Amino acid sequence: WQIEWKWDGARIQLVSAEEGVRLFSRSGDDISAAFPELTRPMHWQGVLDGEILAGRPDKIESFNALQQRLNRKKAGSKLQLSSPVFVRFYDLLSAGVEDLRGQPLAERRNRLEQEKAKIDHDLFDLSELLQVTKQTELAGHRDKCRQGGLIEGVMLKDKHSPYKAGREKGLWYKWKRDPLYADLVIMYAQRGHGKRSGFYSDFTFGLWDGDQLVPVGKAYFGFTDEELRELDRFVRTNTVDRFGPVRAVAPKLVLEVAFEGLNESGRHKSGIAMRFPRISRIRWDKPAAEADRLDSLKEMLP
Repeated sequence: WQIEWKWDGARIQLVSAEEGVRLFSRSGDDISAAFPELTRPMHWQGVLDGEILAGRPDKIESFNALQQRLNRKKAGSKLQLSSPVFVRFYDLLSAGVEDLRGQPLAERRNRLEQEKAKIDHDLFDLSELLQVTKQTELAGHRDKCRQGGLIEGVMLKDKHSPYKAGREKGLWYKWKRDPLYADLVIMYAQRGHGKRSGFYSDFTFGLWDGDQLVPVGKAYFGFTDEELRELDRFVRTNTVDRFGPVRAVAPKLVLEVAFEGLNESGRHKSGIAMRFPRISRIRWDKPAAEADRLDSLKEMLP
């Protein structure tokens, strides 16, 4: 297995060809205009797979800093200076006109290291390979991922694997750090989409700052169909105000929310934003007054 850190960035492919340099997201969208400093003309041609990270290789910033760039369709010079980014490559799909996707990962990695000196890009580095001989060492690496909050876990990649499109199972495995948990109070609810359009299934939740609830995140999954019906009934019978499609809900119901990490955020009144929150369980048994407080969550900030 080839073992690497799983950084908290945005997966991309960089394509350099005669027509120019382009960046594509994991969904296939061309996001070049949002990152003009990463798509300057290059002499080297080929296709690279990796991640955009905020900051610089010697000082990586949080995903929250990167999100300021991901939310923009274009980035002017001022934003490029205030929110710098770079790319960390870990795979080589083609070099010139040579298609390398059918070659084993170990050979692609060796070729990537050989091509590194030829890649005339100002803002990139290569993903570090971790040398691991024991399962306990691997677990130790994963346990370190909580420190600093910039690494999501470790990646295990079959060295013999070709490059496959989509989510091919059994070739790459992401071993993420354990989630964090908090008990939060439902503040607002919205109807879902598609099959859930008849139910209130999208929830904004908050925690106590003094005697005030302040929002800290949103989630719309993590519960069963039966629990969805129960949550919908709760929202309908405990609505205290309406703002267009949004219902304000009486502060009565506590949710245990799992999340991957925290970032400081100027968009939330709490000053904190959760990474990938999802509902772990409904705490029908817990009084809202006993939900977590802002001070306790701030202690979890990296």
